[in-house]
Amino acid sequence: MDATQVYVSEFIGTAVLMAFGSSCNASLLLKNTITSAIKTNWIGLMFGWGFAVTFAVYTAISLGGVAHLNPAITVAFAAGGLFPQELVIGAVIAQLLGGFLGASITMLHYYPHFKITSPEEGNCVGIFATGPAIDHRGWNLLSEIIATFLFIFCVLLLGPMVNGLAPLIIGFLVASIGFSFGGTTGFALNPARDLPSRIAYAILPVPNKGTANLGYAWVPIVGPMIGGFLAVGAFIWLKAFLNL
Repeated sequence: MDATQVYVSEFIGTAVLMAFGSSCNASLLLKNTITSAIKTNWIGLMFGWGFAVTFAVYTAISLGGVAHLNPAITVAFAAGGLFPQELVIGAVIAQLLGGFLGASITMLHYYPHFKITSPEEGNCVGIFATGPAIDHRGWNLLSEIIATFLFIFCVLLLGPMVNGLAPLIIGFLVASIGFSFGGTTGFALNPARDLPSRIAYAILPVPNKGTANLGYAWVPIVGPMIGGFLAVGAFIWLKAFLNL
């Protein structure tokens, strides 16, 4: 496994993921966009994120990488012997930097709409990061653990697939998780999807912006990491139990 290919593909793939995904949110939440005018709903948003994941995975695979795009996957896979441990730090750094770049692309593209949108009207960190519908950190953490566990566990159990189809199936899986479990916290599933873009919103000169809600930032980091470890552990145990 070539380290340079892994790092470059994780960086670019995660940037593609966040550029597409956060732009879906921006098009819905900011004022005077065509999307906001026609009132796109949650279903459209979930498929938007699902396709964002699909094309991000295709991008990373085409660049010779493993297409994790997610520290929760990379770290848990390494702990379970499914990914080289010596590549973990570099891959996670690449994912976080890619998430920051993807969010920055969205901010640049939608800059005129940020200028005319107040926090109360939709210029909020929710364009880039997740937040709870009911702010109870214990239950919020549990929601992230459950959603991430099911996501990573299902990815591991998808079985052999044609390479060209796998990213599309994973995209539909993300949309399904969103439909089922996204209503509580927005289903981060991925620290690189949440933390770097939250920081980007906090430090970049976005006009009229609201709070980045940094006090909540630990939930979409810790929850996916725990969910990832549990999913990999359950997968390894199940394979051993069933002699697969």
